[in-house]
Amino acid sequence: MHQLQEMLSGPHVNGSVVGAYLDELPPDQRRLEALSLTGEEQSKLFHLAKGLRPMTIDDLVPAEVGVDQEVVHHGRNSLPAFSAFAKVFMQPSEISRGELWGYNRTTDLVTKTVGPGYFRAYQHHEPGELLVDYLVEPPRGLSHWPDVIPNGERLSRFVYYGTQDILRGVSRHVSIGRATREGKDLPNYFVLCREG
Repeated sequence: MHQLQEMLSGPHVNGSVVGAYLDELPPDQRRLEALSLTGEEQSKLFHLAKGLRPMTIDDLVPAEVGVDQEVVHHGRNSLPAFSAFAKVFMQPSEISRGELWGYNRTTDLVTKTVGPGYFRAYQHHEPGELLVDYLVEPPRGLSHWPDVIPNGERLSRFVYYGTQDILRGVSRHVSIGRATREGKDLPNYFVLCREG
């Protein structure tokens, strides 16, 4: 069991201590710890993170990163299969800062059968939270990204279509999310760890 898992296993978890612990880790260890979390631990962390560390889009794509440059957030979700993935974000050159575009990077098989799951990301109406929104796909990705297809096509209709993810901050590099569909919470969680 990793130390982060041990911290979350206790009855009285201090979210600030969890965030400070992750901030102090070297990048490789931080990623290993974050992606070790089970679905139950992700659920616990999501609820613990409410109001813990307000997020802005700078947490996803730091302000010093140029436009049309990808920033990778490695992830693990609470689903029983295909749980390893990454959310890849960029600040598009067409629009002012405030909205990011991105997609879900996973295996070639999943990308071909399900789809890349393109999204837009921006501030949520809940203070300090971000919304990853699959309702309207961005018009393009980067040249080396998969083609943009509507989230209502292929098997994507059963995965991304009609969904929005709520993101909460845990540390400078780690965030925790929950999927919603048509405004209703789903029992699906995921943890992200930004590269670097």
